Amino acid sequence: MDSEDDMHDANDIESLDDDFYSGETEDAPMDYYSDYDDVADDYFEDADDSDRIESRRPEQNFTILRELDIRQRQEDDITRVSTVLSIPRVSASILLRHYSWSVSKVHDAWFADEEQVRKTVGLLDKPVFQNSNARELTCGICFEMYPRSRVKSAACGHPYCHLCWAGYIGTSINDGPGCLVLRCPDPTCGAAVGQDMINLLASHEDKEKYDRYLLRSYIEDNKKTKWCPAPGCEYAVTFDAGSGNYDVSCLCSYGFCWNCTEEAHRPVDCGTVSKWILKNSAESENMNWILANSKPCPKCKRPIEKNQGCMHMTCTPPCKFEFCWLCLGAWSDHGERTGGFYACNRYEAAKQEGVYDETERRREMAKNSLERYTHYYERWASNQSSRQKALADLHQMQTVHIEKLSDTQCQPESQLKFITEAWLQIVECRRVLKWTYAYGYYLPEHEHAKKQFFEYLQGEAESGLERLHQCAEKELQLFLNADGPSREFNDFRTKLAGLTSVTRNYFENLVRALENGLSDVDSNGAASSKATSSKNAAGSSKGRGGRGKTTIRTSISSRMTDDNHWSCEHCTYANVRSATTCQMCNQQRR
Repeated sequence: MDSEDDMHDANDIESLDDDFYSGETEDAPMDYYSDYDDVADDYFEDADDSDRIESRRPEQNFTILRELDIRQRQEDDITRVSTVLSIPRVSASILLRHYSWSVSKVHDAWFADEEQVRKTVGLLDKPVFQNSNARELTCGICFEMYPRSRVKSAACGHPYCHLCWAGYIGTSINDGPGCLVLRCPDPTCGAAVGQDMINLLASHEDKEKYDRYLLRSYIEDNKKTKWCPAPGCEYAVTFDAGSGNYDVSCLCSYGFCWNCTEEAHRPVDCGTVSKWILKNSAESENMNWILANSKPCPKCKRPIEKNQGCMHMTCTPPCKFEFCWLCLGAWSDHGERTGGFYACNRYEAAKQEGVYDETERRREMAKNSLERYTHYYERWASNQSSRQKALADLHQMQTVHIEKLSDTQCQPESQLKFITEAWLQIVECRRVLKWTYAYGYYLPEHEHAKKQFFEYLQGEAESGLERLHQCAEKELQLFLNADGPSREFNDFRTKLAGLTSVTRNYFENLVRALENGLSDVDSNGAASSKATSSKNAAGSSKGRGGRGKTTIRTSISSRMTDDNHWSCEHCTYANVRSATTCQMCNQQRR
């Protein structure tokens, strides 16, 4: 029989389930369900409510920048600083690079202590080296005499010939972005070398490199902008903090987290993602597998896996030691008197005496840890594969099938956007579902009620997503293969649009719940008082087998759109009176 604590846990989970679906709870300012009248409606919402769903989504808090946008912003900042400080644009550019392209920081520092700023960045008021009035000057690098027309100097006045300048600048540019803070070749001089000198003396190839470094510095040195981390993508993103949502979707279709630049991973925090990625790539799981599935050779200590039934093991050359798999003793000491080839009395006797307890315990722990990790990783990887397949199907749909379907069903492509929206939702939900497995792996084992509630919500999310995916993949295929217009296409449109809407709504609710740490379950593994009140209202609901929805089903079934329709108890879809099964979820009418 179940213990009393287990019974309490089950009831608590049941009540939380009602909270998540019915929303019949007391008002609470931090309740992530408080914005919803009925969370059953959130999962099974009619497509007509899509405008209300869109209206409560957070506003986009990022801007995608193309190269032209970046250059324009860079030029605008240089112009602002040059105008306010009354300095040349080259000097303004040097100042902005030094202060990470922050106009406000430049202004604050300049007006606080202009002389110190000039000294720090190398903007000299007057030359520190006075050249003679001679017609020829000596180059400070090659020490050759050149006419004044072939000698150039920075603001400091140190003279160098064009050829030496070109070599010095070219070497600095080839060394990398450090050329952006180039100083006078004189070791004792700190005068800055601006872009005007680069454009005048560097080769065409070096000027292009310098220009590229300057452009990239505007993004990489600026705390409010980052490059999209997708391979080959040249878009940048500027981010406005405040909403707490760090997910960014680039124009290249890649989604990533602004905070850690890993792929978008809501509802999992960046720390969990970092641990999960490290675990997937580290050698720790290899060692766990070795510990769980092998034993060390008693002689050479190399790990050996048992791949046949006999207990007689032979180590690989050059060791070739023969031993018993059970007791790790020399095989020469075994035979009929030790129990034969498939048993070992020595091992059994030693085990009873506790000789192998610690070793077996460590091996068993490693095996359990490995099995648990494998469980979550396989499902994480499976959803990742499904997402990649969905992305490929989306591309195929946009480039080939939509046009074909438009011709077959005699409908404009603008009327088929619901199909693209369904596939976009599938891709997003696969990403969310994938990361819920990383969330579940790091969920503390001792929080039983919270873990059970999480697994239930995860299971419902997976079920709803599979329903949408099957509709978009399998049922759509019938219309793609059709020779002409089908009267059932409009019913399919209603079904797919409805499933897209309700699945989106449920996953948004799931993300909020997980980001709030399933706050309806307290740290002691018991439901909160709000959940308890919902449990009392629910009456004698039955747990997972019966979905625990006595209250929900009663309220849902009582809502009829009109006399010609009936509302499904499972998904609340409004079916025509004559239908015996739900057109949305295929559940029998009750």
